[in-house]
This record gives sequence, structure tokens and C-alpha cells, in this order.
Amino acid sequence: MAAYIKTNRREFLLTGIKALAFTTLAGIPSEILAARGVKRLTILHTNDTHSRIDPFPANDPKFPGMGGVARRTTIIRQIRNESENVLLLDAGDIFQGTPYFNLFGGEVEFKAMTAMGYDAATLGNHDFDNGIEGLIRQLPHAKFPFLNINYDLSNTALDAHVEKFRIFERDGIKVGVFGVGIELKGLVDERLTTNIHYQDPLELANKTASHLKNDRNCHLVICLSHLGYRYENSKISDTVLAMNTKNIDLSLGGHTHTFLDEPVIVKNSEEKNVLIAQTGWGGIRLGRIDFLLEEKGRKVSHVSSAIKIS
Repeated sequence: MAAYIKTNRREFLLTGIKALAFTTLAGIPSEILAARGVKRLTILHTNDTHSRIDPFPANDPKFPGMGGVARRTTIIRQIRNESENVLLLDAGDIFQGTPYFNLFGGEVEFKAMTAMGYDAATLGNHDFDNGIEGLIRQLPHAKFPFLNINYDLSNTALDAHVEKFRIFERDGIKVGVFGVGIELKGLVDERLTTNIHYQDPLELANKTASHLKNDRNCHLVICLSHLGYRYENSKISDTVLAMNTKNIDLSLGGHTHTFLDEPVIVKNSEEKNVLIAQTGWGGIRLGRIDFLLEEKGRKVSHVSSAIKIS
């Protein structure tokens, strides 16, 4: 196949496939996409699930009967049956909020995520609620990597358990994923995070994204962020990070419990589009973003949805 698709063919892809897709690409058989030299990559994501293993109570004033790990598992399994190339990611604050965490310290949450087949996660502030040692005790139950670039962990026992980034490959599509975290001071008792030093996420995100895109030849670069969607002041957020960096294609966020029905598109420092997504909290939504990529890895289009779990 040629290194690029001619204009008329690219227009056909954009109009024909998007018309078929309506609001989701799930219904397009992979063989139809393959015949047109296009691959589909499905990104599933959660954030701030806060130990919500069971659905919310039926009498909950906001989310009656919604959420629950069993339902999320079923939906994920259905999507994997439809789509061959799937990544499942989490943007932190897995812990805290129900008796499951109080009684078992995170074991249940990590085992559930492992059973669902999570590929990677980043750390939120509440994931330190039992301290560094409490987190480390539960890590054997998590059969997926934790990613963070802006916590200096070099003087902690956690250093050996957290990676800067991870590169995944799905049907020849290379996806670089890295994580950034919010400043823990003021959010977590400092005695629980001794020797964890917060570093500027902007500089490190730029450096890491450039490495993944240009040195490691990733077709997509994803930032797993627990910075928060945006703030009224100048505090660093997903929006600020996206606007002041380059080479990031998608930011999957957490912390502010923001319900985004579809990703928000902002311009980065090179005036290129960056998608920002977040699924609220409590596991009542599963985010889904389907990317269409040419055979050489160039993005053609994307379609997204926020799946309510009820």
C-alpha cells in the first residue's frame, strides 16, 4: 500500500465509514475496514471508580442502581468480542469510598480490574490513602502496570513498581501510554507519601510524548492524567497540559469527577487537535473512543461514546 492515501480515497473513508458508523464504529466489520486499508483501535477508559464494586443503591438520589463491576465486565467482554484491537485504561483514584477498601485495602479492586483485563493505570491521590506500604501490599493483585512520570519515587520502595510509560501494539498499531499525577501536598497526609516529590508535569509530558512519538515511532500517544479536567485559576490541568504540549493525541483524565459525554478537542502548542476525555466517577460510565487509522498508522477519524452502566 502507498505511504499515503490520495485525497479522493481519504474523502471516501471519512464520509463512507463515518456514515456507516453513525455514533459508533462497533458495527463495522473489521474485514470491511481492512479491505479499505484501515484499522480500528478501541480505547476503553475509566477514572475515579473509588472502590465501587457494587452498583449504587436503588435509592441513591443521583445514580440509582447504576454502575457495578459485574456490569462493566459484561460490557467490556461484549466490546472485545466486537473489536479485535482494544486497550482498557484507568486514570486513577481506584481506592477509597466503600467498605471494600476499608476492609480489604484495595485487594478487591485490583483483582476485579485484573479480571476485566485492564492494560494500564495511573495513580490518583486516593490510591495513597493507606500510604506507600499499603499500596505496595496490594500491587501483587494488579496484573497490569502503573504509569507515572512526574512523581519522583527514587527514594521510596514504590520506585520499583511504577513505570514511566508502556508501549502497546495492536495489529501493528503502536500506542505509547504514560501517566501524570496531581500534586499530593494538601490532598494526602504527608506522612503517607514520605519522599515522593512532585515534578512539573508539563516539561516531563513534552519530553515523554516526544520520545514516544519520534524515537519509539508510536502511532498514538495517550496521557493517563489525574490532574483534573480544568480549573478557574492557573492550576495545572488536563486542558492546560494539552494546550502547552505536543505529540499527545489523547488525554484520559480523572480527579475532578467530570462527566464528559464526548471528548473535548483542544489545540496543542502546534495547533494540532488533542482529545480530552473523562467519565465522571463511581464506575457508572465506561468511556469508549474508536480510532480509525490508515495502514501506515495515520489517524483518519475517531468516534466516541460514554457508555452508561445501568
